[in-house]
Amino acid sequence: MKNIVLTAMAASAVLVSCGTVQSLVQNTFPYTANVLVSTGVPADKEVSSTATATNVQTWFGGNNNAKIKDVRISEAKISVASPSGGNLSAFKSVKIYVSSNGTGERLIASRSNMSNNSSSLNLDLNDTGFLDEIVKSSGLTVRTVYELKSQTTSDMNIKVALNFSSVPAK
Repeated sequence: MKNIVLTAMAASAVLVSCGTVQSLVQNTFPYTANVLVSTGVPADKEVSSTATATNVQTWFGGNNNAKIKDVRISEAKISVASPSGGNLSAFKSVKIYVSSNGTGERLIASRSNMSNNSSSLNLDLNDTGFLDEIVKSSGLTVRTVYELKSQTTSDMNIKVALNFSSVPAK
């Protein structure tokens, strides 16, 4: 009986330490962009806004030899930055694409049939595989494509917040 308890305790300690090590070696790095939705944007028409990721580039400096691998999108969220008290009820759909110099564009997150009156919303992540080549290249570009259900009554500033995760390369 004593051996069973000791074995169980040892196994628990190993499992907990493996999870701790994984969380210590896994990196998460952010990217944010602001998208202006002006009052002139028509409803039921897809509109695109592009931003170059300068804060992601500070992590790697466009260094294709950065010591990371297995880069994936881990979180994508949109929120109303202004006007104060604004909500996402005017939005019909949102899609987020990433690309960089010399790479094709990849859809990483989206949400359609939006019926949300809150000021923020987590997007559905697309299983795009690894994004190493895109994130480690120079000129990472994030393109936000959105469609409105109805025109907005005032300009809106939408914040797009993305988190990428990776593990150290050997």
